[in-house]
Amino acid sequence: MADKRSDLKKSIMDTKTLPTLPSVIRKLNSLSDNEKSSVQEMAKIVSSDQVLSARILRLANSPSYGFYRVSTITNAMILLGVNVVKSLAIASSIFAAMEKDNVCLWEHSLGVGVAANLIARKLGLPECEEIATAGLLHDIGKVIIRIKCSTAENDILGLIHTRQIYTLEAEREVIDTDHAEVGAWLSKSWFLPEKLGEPIAFHHDVAKSENYRTKTAVVHIADVLIKASGFGNSGDNFVPPIQQIAWDTLQLNEQLLAELVEEIEDKLIEVKTFCLEMMSD
Repeated sequence: MADKRSDLKKSIMDTKTLPTLPSVIRKLNSLSDNEKSSVQEMAKIVSSDQVLSARILRLANSPSYGFYRVSTITNAMILLGVNVVKSLAIASSIFAAMEKDNVCLWEHSLGVGVAANLIARKLGLPECEEIATAGLLHDIGKVIIRIKCSTAENDILGLIHTRQIYTLEAEREVIDTDHAEVGAWLSKSWFLPEKLGEPIAFHHDVAKSENYRTKTAVVHIADVLIKASGFGNSGDNFVPPIQQIAWDTLQLNEQLLAELVEEIEDKLIEVKTFCLEMMSD
């Protein structure tokens, strides 16, 4: 089992084996590490891939962010920040394969992005766009498990249905790891900032989040609320409880939660329309 986990990690950390990751990301990583690089230079790199640029702009104008006025990559970088645009490039590439084959997971991911943004804004938190992006990417590990371990994915789904267990439990039994850890490996491999990587890694175990617990708590609660809403499907039909540490970290109360649920439900109508538009492209 340890060998299986080790082999999977080695395969995932080798980004060259992920055909869905565009070369633009590597160039963008290089430029973003250089303090002398301008937003215009980085935007020019992204804009060189017209298909990718179009998809990034669609996501930037999605209900997850709520701008509806992002017309250029430069504009996106100014409004959302370089890290968010880089993450959207990854999301648009990885989820491209998912839109047609796994619409339910795509809808769930968009829903969590929207919910995370709403929660962050409701609580007056900074960097709402990055929190929304962490929500959008929180289940990215599931997509990679599907790409890398199609046979294992069938076994995982079989366990979920026959034993009625959480996806996380089934993943750990079959591949000795889970989508959250796989997502963490990817975050490091793609040089995503820790404030995005930590919520991806610990959205099922907020207590393990040390540096960005507030962001992680938001993504965790957004995930639970979207599962409870029945919007999309992340692999199983079970709604986990909100972890007490997440509740306490965000200082939530029942009234605030009820308001959030109502706002999220209203927003999901918009998300559904957006998903249908994406599917028809």
